[in-house]
Amino acid sequence: MTKTISIDTLDHDGNFSAYVAEPAETPRAAIVVIQEIFGVNAGIRRKCDRLAEDGYLAIAPDLFWRIAPGIELDPDIKPEFERGLGLFGEFDQQLGVTDIEATIRAARALVDGGKVGAVGYCLGGRLAFMTATRTDVDASIGYYGVGIDGLLGEKHAIAHPVLLHIPQEDHFVDKAAQARMHEGLDDHPKVTLHDYPGEDHGFATEIGERRSADAANLADRRSAAFFAEHLG
Repeated sequence: MTKTISIDTLDHDGNFSAYVAEPAETPRAAIVVIQEIFGVNAGIRRKCDRLAEDGYLAIAPDLFWRIAPGIELDPDIKPEFERGLGLFGEFDQQLGVTDIEATIRAARALVDGGKVGAVGYCLGGRLAFMTATRTDVDASIGYYGVGIDGLLGEKHAIAHPVLLHIPQEDHFVDKAAQARMHEGLDDHPKVTLHDYPGEDHGFATEIGERRSADAANLADRRSAAFFAEHLG
C-alpha cells in the first residue's frame, strides 16, 4: 500500500510531505529514500515500492519543499534536467539533513522503534553520507553521491555501516575525486566502496535513458544484502 504523509520539521516551524510504501506484512525495518535533484518523481517512488516488496517500510521525503514543493522532473528532458541543476544550487543541504533526521524519527515511530536505514541517489547519495555522519541512522547507502570527497573530514563521525556505489565514468565525480574517496575511506571499518567500470552517473535509475541494467541490478543486489545484514 502507498500513501502520502506529512512530517513536522525538527523545530516544528513547518511540515513537508513524504511518499510512503508499506509492505504487505509487518515491516522488517524502515528505509528513508533520498531523492535526486529531480524531486520525488516516478523513479524515486518506484525505489520505495521495490523496497516495500522486499519487506521494508520505505519513505521518501520531499526535500525541495522549501524551494519547489512537490516538484517532479524528468532527467531525460533537457529543460527539466537543467531545472534540477538549478534547484541543486538553491537547496540548503544542512536543512535537508535536518529534514532527513525528522523523517528518520517519523520512520522509526512507524516501525515501533525499529531500525531505520537510508539510501540516496545523486544529491541523495551525498545526503546519505551526511546522514551517516550527522544522524543516528542505522545504515546508509549512497549511489553516485556528488562531492563526498569534500566531506571526508566528517568520516570520524560514522558510527554505523555505509555502502557507496561509485560509477567510474561519472561525469559529475571525476577520477581524482574518486581516488580521494578511496584514499579517505578504504580503511574505514564501517565503510564499503564498490566501483562500476564504464558506468556513468545515474546508472541505477529505475526509469529512463540513464539506466544501465546489468550494473544497476548488481548494485541493487549488493544494497539488498547490505540492508538485510544491518537492518534485518
